[in-house]
Formats: sequence, C-alpha cells, structure tokens
Amino acid sequence: MIGVRGQVSEVVKNKATALWKEEDGLGTLELILIIGVIIIIALIFKNEITRLITSLLTKVDTKSNEFFPGK
Repeated sequence: MIGVRGQVSEVVKNKATALWKEEDGLGTLELILIIGVIIIIALIFKNEITRLITSLLTKVDTKSNEFFPGK
C-alpha cells in the first residue's frame, strides 16, 4: 500500500511540475503587457513625441529641397 501511495504522489508531483513549467500562455500575456506599457508611455509623452516627429519631418523636407530644388 505504501508503494502505491509513493507512486501516486510521484505522479502528482510530476504533473504539478509539468504544469508549472508550461509556458504556452506566457507569450501572449507578455505581448499584451508590452503593448500596454508602450501605449501608456505614448500617452504620457504625446506632446514631446509630436514635437520630435514634426522637427524630424521639417529637417527631412529641408534636406530634400537641397537635393531637389525645383519641387
């Protein structure tokens, strides 16, 4: 009887270990958390990001006018 009990506890232990190590759902959760953090950062720094992009596009426009002056 003790041998069977030991085998059952070993099977339960192995199943619990396998369940703990299973990482199938972690990829999705991590992806959702990363997207959430990026959205929050974008909302916090919205004005700074807008100014940076406007500045970069202005510089690109100026440089492109140097290469293509007639357009």
